Amino acid sequence: MRTHQLVLSWIEDQLSAGRLAVGGRLPAERTLAEQLKVSRTSVREAIRILEAMGVLRAGVGSGPDAGTVVISDPTSALGSALRLHVATQHLPVADIVETRVLLESWAAAKAPQDAPELDDAAVLLAAMDAPEGLPARDFLALDVRFHLALANAAGNTVVSAMMGSLREAIQGYAAGLTANLPDWETTASRLRAEHHAILAAVRSGEGGRAAELVAAHIEGFYEEAGLGSAKAG
Repeated sequence: MRTHQLVLSWIEDQLSAGRLAVGGRLPAERTLAEQLKVSRTSVREAIRILEAMGVLRAGVGSGPDAGTVVISDPTSALGSALRLHVATQHLPVADIVETRVLLESWAAAKAPQDAPELDDAAVLLAAMDAPEGLPARDFLALDVRFHLALANAAGNTVVSAMMGSLREAIQGYAAGLTANLPDWETTASRLRAEHHAILAAVRSGEGGRAAELVAAHIEGFYEEAGLGSAKAG
């Protein structure tokens, strides 16, 4: 095992045992290196890895923000990894669409009628309904936030983290596909109507119908944009 992995394993054990928690601080770099009998370079490498993963935040100097603090930002690392893998075509867009259908239809079926996130979703719909219309990129940015609000309404933190990590990847490839649409304004009008129907179904307690509407909504957009339905349909 490489020495920085010893540091990673120690931190994982501390978190699992509850000796480290969100908001807690790691020992000083020198102290940790001496305790684990590794070099300070190995400690720094492990901390950089965990910073990139959204588990730690390293502060310098003195004062309340100094030291290495445990945080919790799973969407940061997941989002970066997903965007890179989509860019290398290691993760086909069709597979991400299928994953969206699985996650979002489940969330729509489980979301309580009175979830506060549904109010956020309604505000986003109002912005999308702007009478002067919106450029496709602005509309899609609101669209992604609407879908995240619906996913968050279900109250499952893992689903929320996964959807949050997909956010930029979804927005990026959706924007790229708009060039394939024959008439963006017609598509945008249809998407708005489908958004309202989905939200109304969730708020009326029709979880099964909301799930069906979400699946049809997601699949319909990508089929219209020429992605096909081999994986998502």
